[in-house]
Amino acid sequence: MTLENLINKIVVKVEEELAGSFEVEASGRHIHLSQKDLEALFGPNYQLTKVKDLSQPGQFACQERLTVLGPKGQFHNVIILGPVRKESQVEVSLTDCLQLGVKAPIRESGDIGGTPGIILTNGNRCIALDKGLIVAKRHVHMTPEDAQKANVQNHEIVQVKVDGERPMIFDDVVIRVSPKFATYMHIDYDEANACGFKKGLRGRILKK
Repeated sequence: MTLENLINKIVVKVEEELAGSFEVEASGRHIHLSQKDLEALFGPNYQLTKVKDLSQPGQFACQERLTVLGPKGQFHNVIILGPVRKESQVEVSLTDCLQLGVKAPIRESGDIGGTPGIILTNGNRCIALDKGLIVAKRHVHMTPEDAQKANVQNHEIVQVKVDGERPMIFDDVVIRVSPKFATYMHIDYDEANACGFKKGLRGRILKK
């Protein structure tokens, strides 16, 4: 076999492995704010300061940070993600909940009805959310085109196999399909530690 044929064979194999897979991202604790709560914490007509774009179109990490205060503990310098939303929401891991002293349900982003509240502070400014603390349900953002290729639909529950240092299969993964999305899987740091996460980790859907 010639060197050129060997290279072509390797390229084909890599392309086959990547086809139908997607990058996995680990999300740390973070905050989404409504404009009303943003102004309560930072002042009238305040606008978030974008630091960098995130993988999802239109989403960005902000310069602003807050303290999340629970009955038993607190986290300082928690990042805010923009843009502002209709309702405020704080996303933490199950391990974070133990330190805060609050039991948060596992929910899809935006599904905050009946969830516990939490206190947010910025210096001498403070607000008490009456709801919005969640542990994000593991999910895959997908474009309609990628969802069609993978033969999955919006809100379908699947398994995802990841091949890291600790290969594993994640169960109960929700598919979220929208033309506004880019195709990425999101897990929290508890889940990232469980699979030996490293940047560039990829996952593949296993239909249940």
